[in-house]
Amino acid sequence: MKAGIQERDLTNGSIGKQLLIFALPLLGASFIQQLYNMVDLLFVGNILGKEATAAVGASSLLTNCIVGFFTGLSIGTGVVVALAKGQGGREKIRKAIHTAMGLSLTGGVLFTIAGLLLSRRILLWMNTPEEILEQALVYIRIYLLSMLPLFLYNMNSGIIRAMGDSRTPMLFQLLGAVINIVFDWISMSFWKMGVAGAAWATFGSQLAAALCSVFYLMRRRDEYRLDLSKIRIYGEILREILRIGVPAGLQNMVITISNIFVQTAINGFGVDVIAAFTAYFKIELVLYLPIVAFGQAATTFVGQNLGAGKWERMKKGVKACVVMGIIYAVLAAVLLLIFGRHAFGIFSQDASVIETGLRIIHVTFPFYWLYVILEVHADALRGTGNSLPPMVMILFCMCILRTLLLFIFTRVWGSLEAVAAVYPCAWVAAAFCLSACWRRKTRTERGWAPE
Repeated sequence: MKAGIQERDLTNGSIGKQLLIFALPLLGASFIQQLYNMVDLLFVGNILGKEATAAVGASSLLTNCIVGFFTGLSIGTGVVVALAKGQGGREKIRKAIHTAMGLSLTGGVLFTIAGLLLSRRILLWMNTPEEILEQALVYIRIYLLSMLPLFLYNMNSGIIRAMGDSRTPMLFQLLGAVINIVFDWISMSFWKMGVAGAAWATFGSQLAAALCSVFYLMRRRDEYRLDLSKIRIYGEILREILRIGVPAGLQNMVITISNIFVQTAINGFGVDVIAAFTAYFKIELVLYLPIVAFGQAATTFVGQNLGAGKWERMKKGVKACVVMGIIYAVLAAVLLLIFGRHAFGIFSQDASVIETGLRIIHVTFPFYWLYVILEVHADALRGTGNSLPPMVMILFCMCILRTLLLFIFTRVWGSLEAVAAVYPCAWVAAAFCLSACWRRKTRTERGWAPE
């Protein structure tokens, strides 16, 4: 398969236009991927009730912890491929693709087994209320079967995006979303499968997206072609992927673990608050996912331009991502604050849940533009092959500092707003540290040696 028009060379042309065109399919793919759980929650909340909604929310952090690690590894693969593309290294691209596939298959199986064995113990440790524990356990054990296809899709989509093609992974996710919606509707409305139906729908949709990504790479006729008989882990490529991907993956995992402390505090307020935060985290995606898309675009843009030696273009691209992201974050936050009651009403008809959710967004959403600064600069640093500095800064600000603030705020004020306030406080610190690190590294070309 020859390169199509959807495969973009990000080292030439208008920076703003290239980034926007590249970021839009990334945004679409992210929305569609998150739509899986959002649709699950919509059906669960409106058909099964708030206890089932809370069960899905209480189990989601554990699955996010596992997914976060392999998402980090996919970032490492994407950076390796993007740098190789900018340098014209075809053989390195071939080795990276087959190493990534071997890593996905091995890790996917191991993480699924570990999750199945430890899920009950972790849910108990998270102080999950007894009335929703069994439902949460049913949901998470079935959902864990989606880990292998989810890892395969994320790794393969990272490779495809590194080519400059952000559209194809979005189409694969769109197919999965349709399957998820149809199966959710049938399994809960007609087959009466409860939360198990929601989890099985997610499994089927993720499997479809993963198989599409595998077949797509197998049918190519260039250096991006996947040959199943040649899957092996090349030591030098694996080391490079791990050097970039493990810090990002550990960062995602530790942030999720710190979120478990937040979830534990939330669980202490009761089922209504758990359901409200569960809905909040889905509504928040309207802000979060576009910001992540700009960050992902920055990673590929930086990787390709760094590989091609275009330093100034690389720096201008990062600035453009920050500006576009902040404009979006401010506008979207204003709209969500105005129409927040309607947004929460989509996921729950319970008046107490809706009022609780409104209290949360009035604390966090006005400051969400700060997340643009930290996300884009962190992803830009990873695009240069320097994955350790953003990991250290984010772990300190988003984990250690946030957990410390959570302890202080809940002891001093002990309110729902106190829990919500730890998020913007951590964003301020992380945004300052990461933007300062990026500025320091962009002063001279010597700053681009990977650490």
